[in-house]
Amino acid sequence: MDFKQLERFSADIRITMLKEMAYLGSGHVGGSASIADVLAVLYGAEMKIDPANPQDPDRDRFVLSKGHCGPALYATLALKNFFPMEWLKTLNKGGTKLPSHADMKKTPGIDMSTGSLGQGISCAAGIALGLKMQKKDNYVYCIIGDGEMQEGQVYEALMFANQQKLDNFVVFLDWNKKQLDDRVEKICDPISPEEKFRAFGLDAVTCKGYDVKDIYEAIERAKTVKGKAHAIVLDTWKGMGMNFAEKVGYNHFLTVTDEIADSAIKEIENRLANGTYPKGDLVW
Repeated sequence: MDFKQLERFSADIRITMLKEMAYLGSGHVGGSASIADVLAVLYGAEMKIDPANPQDPDRDRFVLSKGHCGPALYATLALKNFFPMEWLKTLNKGGTKLPSHADMKKTPGIDMSTGSLGQGISCAAGIALGLKMQKKDNYVYCIIGDGEMQEGQVYEALMFANQQKLDNFVVFLDWNKKQLDDRVEKICDPISPEEKFRAFGLDAVTCKGYDVKDIYEAIERAKTVKGKAHAIVLDTWKGMGMNFAEKVGYNHFLTVTDEIADSAIKEIENRLANGTYPKGDLVW
């Protein structure tokens, strides 16, 4: 596996996402940035997909339960040629095919409409069961947010996944430590996310959510465990890899000007060049 290539892909996702948000002037920067690396691994190495045939019945499925981070997924899909890059200029504008939250009826490559937190993971578990019933060996991958983990529906989905032994289902928690209003522990202080997943019967591990090699190896390990659904906790930082966003207190939704985007893109390229991408000098 060429991890340098995957690292380059994750950088391109962040760069493309910055340009996309600059067209609009703002966006859900924080949580979009912290999932760029896992998206790079999924769409660059793990998932069985065909951009020329987005509805291929034999594809793997991906559900972005935290649907407000659609800009990161749109950037990924555009880079994989699911649709023209020009579409990114229309993000969240009238008549767009790239709305604020992921919409399967508008965007090629979107497998489930999401945004009402907690519902995406439930849909993903249902898709995984459907594939099992059809005797297909495809995987379903889902990303949820750590603020989203406060939704009771998430735990209903986990119980269902455990009951149905959905070993074709991998849920990623973007553990970036913040939600819309503040740091997660100030809103609803959680116990260890990994312990929570295990308590609901899932096979669970924590990995460096900013390290493409660590993410890849966590997924490959999960696939060796049969008879259990899988949870991978991505230890990340909200705004990761974007110099204007990663250190500010509130970075859920931010203004993104051309100047801000250009500065962040230069920083991404500098970090790649000096071997500190994406973390840089960020102190956790």
